[in-house]
Amino acid sequence: MPRSRASAKKAGSSFERSIADCLALYVDDRIDRRVRNGAKDRGDIAGVRLHGQRLVLECKNTSRINLGPWMAETDCERGNDDALAGLIVHKRHGKGDPLEQWVTMTVRELVAILTATRIEEA
Repeated sequence: MPRSRASAKKAGSSFERSIADCLALYVDDRIDRRVRNGAKDRGDIAGVRLHGQRLVLECKNTSRINLGPWMAETDCERGNDDALAGLIVHKRHGKGDPLEQWVTMTVRELVAILTATRIEEA
C-alpha cells in the first residue's frame, strides 16, 4: 500500500532525526536536523564539517532508489550551502540502526572529501 503524503513526511522526518542523533552522538554534538530554508534548501542535517568546511547531507527514506534526481537535488543544496561536498543518506530497508544506512556520493564528492578541494565540473 502506498504512503500518504503525511505518512511519507513523518517517515522522512523520523529518518532525518535518527541520522542527526546518531551523528551527534558519534561525531559532533552540534550536529542536528536543519530548519527548512524554503527555496534555498541546504540539506537535511546541519553542523557536519570536514577539514573546516561544511558537508551537505540529504536524507531519503523511500522504497525506491532514485540516485540521479537525488544527486541533482543534493548538488543544488551543496551549492546553496557553499559546502565542500554533498552526500545522500538513504534508508537501508530491514535495518533500523542508523549506523547501518546507506551513504551514496559521486567520485567528485569523494575527491572533495579526501583532498579538501572541490573540483568543479568542466
